[in-house]
Amino acid sequence: MITAQFLLTAFVVVLAPGTGVVYTLALGLGQGKRAALWAAFGCTLGIVPHLAAAVLGLAAILHTSALLFTVMKFAGVTYLLYLAWQAVKEGGTLALRAERNASSGWATCRRAALINILNPKLSIFFLALLPPFLSGTAATATIEMITLGAVFMAMTFAVFVLYGLFAAQARDYVLGSQRIMRWLNRSFAAIFVALAGRLAMERA
Repeated sequence: MITAQFLLTAFVVVLAPGTGVVYTLALGLGQGKRAALWAAFGCTLGIVPHLAAAVLGLAAILHTSALLFTVMKFAGVTYLLYLAWQAVKEGGTLALRAERNASSGWATCRRAALINILNPKLSIFFLALLPPFLSGTAATATIEMITLGAVFMAMTFAVFVLYGLFAAQARDYVLGSQRIMRWLNRSFAAIFVALAGRLAMERA
């Protein structure tokens, strides 16, 4: 069931930089290792509703309901624009600065989870990704999808942790230059705006 082909496909998907990766890197650079770990955990938790939707068949409803898809999509767009603002706002939760943000780990986790929860394409992605790797036995299809989804989540967490730890290691170098911090804050904001624009153009 868990084939080398599935592991390779999942690894390529997880490794590709997306919104969750950008958020985790921003937290690692801005607040250090602990915040990056919470961000990685939150992004992974945000996958659960989409995996459940795929297993229960709700993703198919989302795919066929233009209204539901649009509502979720623009909620995600609004949230990404909010994150862009937080990256450039003085004292924003994603802004890089020498002092660490006072946000709790769970607050960081919730913000990270929302990034994935508000992305309707994830449900449709799981609906497309998992079935080709099932055995074809109807009686075990549900448990197989859950198992494959769990492996995907574990891989997501591991890769995001590596991204976050890398960013945290670079934190001291970045904090040594106000110019670099300003450039990175603006860059992260621009990336979130670009991701919001791409999500706004998505169709079910």
